[in-house]
Amino acid sequence: MIDKQKKIMLFYPPSKLYQRGEDRSQGNVEDSSATSMRAPNDLGYASSTLKEKGHRVLLKDYQSENLDFKKLELDFNQFSPDAIFVSITNATIYNDLEIIEKLIEKDKSVTVILKGALFFDPNDLMLNLLPLDNINYLIGGESDFIVAELINTHFFNPENLDKIRGISYKKNNKWIKTDFTSWEKELDDLVLPDRAEIKNSLYVRPDTGEPQATVITSRGCPSKCVFCLTPTISGTKLRLRSPENIHKEILECYNKHNIKNFFFRSDTFTIDRRWVEKLCNLIIESNLHKKISWVANSRVKPLQQETLYIMKEAGCWLVAFGYESGSPETLEKIKKGCTLEDNLIAAEFAKKSGLKTFGFFLVGLPWENYSHLNDTKKLIYQIDSDFIEIHLAVPYYGTPLYHLAKEEGLIKDSVLGKDYFNAPTIGTKYLTMDEIEEFKRKILLYYHSRPTYVLKRVLEATRNYKVFANYSKYGFRLLKNNLMKKKYDQSLDKHMPFDKNKAA
Repeated sequence: MIDKQKKIMLFYPPSKLYQRGEDRSQGNVEDSSATSMRAPNDLGYASSTLKEKGHRVLLKDYQSENLDFKKLELDFNQFSPDAIFVSITNATIYNDLEIIEKLIEKDKSVTVILKGALFFDPNDLMLNLLPLDNINYLIGGESDFIVAELINTHFFNPENLDKIRGISYKKNNKWIKTDFTSWEKELDDLVLPDRAEIKNSLYVRPDTGEPQATVITSRGCPSKCVFCLTPTISGTKLRLRSPENIHKEILECYNKHNIKNFFFRSDTFTIDRRWVEKLCNLIIESNLHKKISWVANSRVKPLQQETLYIMKEAGCWLVAFGYESGSPETLEKIKKGCTLEDNLIAAEFAKKSGLKTFGFFLVGLPWENYSHLNDTKKLIYQIDSDFIEIHLAVPYYGTPLYHLAKEEGLIKDSVLGKDYFNAPTIGTKYLTMDEIEEFKRKILLYYHSRPTYVLKRVLEATRNYKVFANYSKYGFRLLKNNLMKKKYDQSLDKHMPFDKNKAA
């Protein structure tokens, strides 16, 4: 008799904090300014689908729980899994593989499945750079639709592996890739993430420190930003969950897990005004808008003032914009689909709506020089977001930026093992990486040390001790990451004046 139940261990390995569940943005949280960890929804979806098929599951986020390899090894030995499912990032891949190798060295019969954005249709050159001898499967697509089917096929119908889309698997010691081009699945078909297996208290709203759930509201993006992996991994067709389905998940989080704060995960949350209005109206009609708070990402275009008004009424307190650059040339070259004026209008819309803003900026693109960076600096101060993050451009595999950086000879060896807090190129055609990093550090320090900014944050903090505690935590992180690491190159000042009183 064949045992149809298998034991599957799902985990984030011990490491620094990385947003492993985010296919597009797997940033190093510890080196950020104001970013907090988000719940491991990729593991949560995997757990739900595996349980639905009758399998036993152990889910652990070792990095967020600050647990070491000894704890991982102990759990592994006690649970004795048939397979492990590990979420990795481009930045952590070598450390992750080392941990996995060490973990299974006594039992090579364990099936090893890796999930990560860099495995989306990987080329042979990339695969050859990685020590993958003990890895059985690579998932580069939407793992929540794949992992349960993969487990059942591997153990019970291995002859059908080629029918599973979005995976790479070994056959005769060679990697075989299946179809990476179709995204026909409806998001409403997904079971909800298994939050009973997640320590929800670890993933918090950055200002109050209260538990915050990540709710995926859409996938896919019709835009063509050259640095972004979303169109590659999730397709260019926007797939929206129904407002009713999202509302169901919010209710489950609130009623079963006492979660009152939410991050609505979507690159294009405001792109469909009628869909936003329907979701917001459901929240308002069910009286949830008086009980919950939420944030969302938005493109600066298309965007209507009325959309932000109803979001605010429905409990939204912050909207995040990817402004990226203050240089018209850069905005055009990255194919952002917006202008400098669009950036300013979106910021003004948000302020008029009473919403806080989180601004994301990108520097270090192949063509950029001091003039481009100064344009971005000017925009940062002009917009005056409540929170900002400045990322260093990384030409990830699968993006047009990768091919451009390759053509320009800017990639020294490989992007593997790098993230956008430690960019992998030798710089731009005109700037070294040291110069770009110094720019980022100085902007972050001076921006957050402005008297007007400090006063605003202090006034907010005095109204809520939780806010005070968390602002203090992020303030210390900011200083640690941008002041204590490295002394600034004073020669930069002649190119980029950083007098905070004249910065605007």
